[in-house]
Amino acid sequence: MGGAAPSGRHVLRQAIRGQRRDVAAGAALGAGHQAGEALVPVLIGVLIDQAVAGGDAGALAGWLAVLAVVYAGLSFSFRFGARAGERAAEQAAHDLRVRLVARVLDPRGGAENGRLPGALASIATEDAKRVGAVAMAVMSGVSALTGLAVGAVVLLLISVPLGLVVLAGTPVLLWAGHLLGKPLERRSEAEQERAAHSSGVAADLVAGLRVLKGIGAEAAAVTRYRITSGESLAATLRAARAEAVQSGLVLALTGLFIAAVALVGGRLAVQGDVSLGQLVSAVGLASFLLGPLEVLSWVNAELAQGRASAARVAAVLAAPPDVASGAGRLPAPVRGAMRLRGVVHGPLRAIDLDVAPGEVLGVAATDPADADALLRCLDRRADPDGGVVELDGVSLHDLDPAEVRTAVLVAGHDADLFAGTVRGNVTSADDSADDSADDSAEDRAEDRADRAMAAAGVAGALPLGGETPVSEGGRSLSGGQRQRVALARALAAGRAVLVVHDPTTAVDAVTEARIAAGIREMRRGRTTILVTTSPALLAVADRVALLDGGRIADTATHADLLRRHAAYRAAVLA
Repeated sequence: MGGAAPSGRHVLRQAIRGQRRDVAAGAALGAGHQAGEALVPVLIGVLIDQAVAGGDAGALAGWLAVLAVVYAGLSFSFRFGARAGERAAEQAAHDLRVRLVARVLDPRGGAENGRLPGALASIATEDAKRVGAVAMAVMSGVSALTGLAVGAVVLLLISVPLGLVVLAGTPVLLWAGHLLGKPLERRSEAEQERAAHSSGVAADLVAGLRVLKGIGAEAAAVTRYRITSGESLAATLRAARAEAVQSGLVLALTGLFIAAVALVGGRLAVQGDVSLGQLVSAVGLASFLLGPLEVLSWVNAELAQGRASAARVAAVLAAPPDVASGAGRLPAPVRGAMRLRGVVHGPLRAIDLDVAPGEVLGVAATDPADADALLRCLDRRADPDGGVVELDGVSLHDLDPAEVRTAVLVAGHDADLFAGTVRGNVTSADDSADDSADDSAEDRAEDRADRAMAAAGVAGALPLGGETPVSEGGRSLSGGQRQRVALARALAAGRAVLVVHDPTTAVDAVTEARIAAGIREMRRGRTTILVTTSPALLAVADRVALLDGGRIADTATHADLLRRHAAYRAAVLA
């Protein structure tokens, strides 16, 4: 994601430039269609003057054949021009969605800051679609301007005054449409902002539905969403009124313009300056001009909405990353030695900690904020404000976050599950089989998944074991079942260093003791850090570090810390 931060205009230009072939082809074909439409009333006027007025049947048949050819050409041009324009719009929107998803999933983070997941989804769908539609608007605008140009040239050939009226009036109408589109642009941006916020709140409430029901907060949640949805509706109505006003005023100005053209043409016909056929052509062209001018009004509205959406897209793409990329490389193979020296981050104050390769280390934090800060540093979601975190002697700050996560997996307490099956979730973090076509690699991955599910107690907790269906977000499972599946997924990943945070808070004590023993067995020979206050988990650790007041107060076995520190006893036995 390097380079200069994109602006809304840059996003629009890039969307059009990326589809320049389809946009150019659609514009050329659309221009041909509009030119053909403009020539139809001209040919009808010629037919009247040269065939009907003179009673020449041969000339009539010839000009009718020319009209048929023109109609076939403009029909062909419209069909394939519209196809190219739609393809450009859809492809531009797709490319933009891919860029947005890549930015949101960037290992360096930052795109999600200050935005609800539903808001990001709205930007990646509705806003990307509106930006993509600008490609079609550009194509349509070029086509409409071509139609206006052809009409003006023909009118100039018929009568200079008529042509001058068109040439003078068209820029005024375009300028008026641009000015009238400004309020629409502002209100469209507010509309999309409120709609995205409403979607975010809705997604947030659905994700926490079980909790809301548990604490009896359904009424408060409904009230919150009603207020947010009402604000979104009000913003949408304001944008709709602005669009209606703009369309109505532009249509009224267009009607006055067409009436002026018809009035001038009629006076010229009465004075004998133009023939009957030329008058028919002039009136037909005046009526034809209504179409391109309406298209330009639509183009103005699309551009206004596209600019507003592009600004929102650009804000996500330009979001600064939480951490920078590093050029360092991890040694191969990774031994798993972790070292923290003088780490200062948030509530953490000068943390010093060594974890030997293959060690199972427990970390008991008396304050949950201390645990969260430590996890952020180990996962490189944030760099310490001071000090250094090293893996096998290499500072995490010098590594790309994606490379860090090939060796270090931090399994959070609130890990999400995906729709599918339990086995599909457990194997989703294990990419060993993807790197080889060898069936034995897949067999080993399946075996590791089975052992991980057994270690996490998944098989006995679910009626169909690994084949148990999982709904979106894992909401079809209980809290304890979700925890065990998430833990099994972390174990099956097989990273050199595994950091788990409170993986058993929703299971009973007997199950927790079995899971603790399973983790110990499954991670034998690999570095494991258990950030928890669970006595069962801490009891199977080789050592436990007491994190109290933002500092490492002591490091010893679980039993020794129980004897030495009241703060430790309060944290793990409360």
